[in-house]
Amino acid sequence: MLDARRGRAYHRPVEPFNYHHLHQFWSVVREGGVTRAAEKLHVSQPTVSTQIRDLEAALGEKLLTRSGRTVMLTEIGRRVYRYADEIFGLGSELVESIKGHPTGQPPRLAVGIAKVVPSAVAYLMIEPALRLTEPLRLHCLSNTPERLLAELAIFSLDVVLADAPAPPALKLQAFSHLLGESGLSVFGAPGLAARHRRRFPASLNGAPFLMPRKDSALRLSLDLWFEKHGVTPRVVGTFEDAARLEAFGHAGVGLFVMPSAIEAEMQRQYRVGLVGHLDGVRERYYAITVERKLKHPAVVAIAERARQMFQ
Repeated sequence: MLDARRGRAYHRPVEPFNYHHLHQFWSVVREGGVTRAAEKLHVSQPTVSTQIRDLEAALGEKLLTRSGRTVMLTEIGRRVYRYADEIFGLGSELVESIKGHPTGQPPRLAVGIAKVVPSAVAYLMIEPALRLTEPLRLHCLSNTPERLLAELAIFSLDVVLADAPAPPALKLQAFSHLLGESGLSVFGAPGLAARHRRRFPASLNGAPFLMPRKDSALRLSLDLWFEKHGVTPRVVGTFEDAARLEAFGHAGVGLFVMPSAIEAEMQRQYRVGLVGHLDGVRERYYAITVERKLKHPAVVAIAERARQMFQ
């Protein structure tokens, strides 16, 4: 804008900003909803809702939307939350510094692990991050990809490890980094594996088998492979969580599949026997982040290990 008296441009003063309202918004995102934020702040729900509306009015942008009972961040809301998280994080550090009690806490690495990712795969990928020069506090959360991506959207997680890229239907600003792919192998407790190793894959016909959930990409691949080879295993259990499937497999309840990339680890650490390989079936793994390029040193270490495992 031009100052007519002096013939030069000047900037309009910034409107006063209410950091109390920003804190209410930050709390709602961190707590996962207005109700829990109100309880944490010891105020009423209408008070929190009103102050967030005041914040939105001051910024001239919508920060939160509702999807059923879930509160979701808009694109602008994610940006505001990033600033708010930094502002109030620095505020906490300031208070502790003034009191003479520095945090002294190593930085946190928060990793979301999709339930379909085998625990051995997750461990082998994450382990190098724990050996970096700067110590880390590792926080792992296992859940469905949808729930983990929701946590990633509000920056509660640094990275999500999954067997599929982030679905476009979620309308989430996330980037899926392919870590690599692996073939699949059939394993079983030693006695069970020995009985079904001969004449593989025909030996799988009628064999007790532990399967992933029906709507998973892995289950679809397995069903197609069995159909192609004309075998029908006897499904004795269906699992959403790969870790539980592994546990039942180790106990000898049924045969199960795991990535061939961890074949040696499965036989050495879990003491199971190899039955055979599923030719032509591949499983991919992804690191999903909010960054187009991996920057976090620990996440970079995870990606590098994964690419070594799956090369």
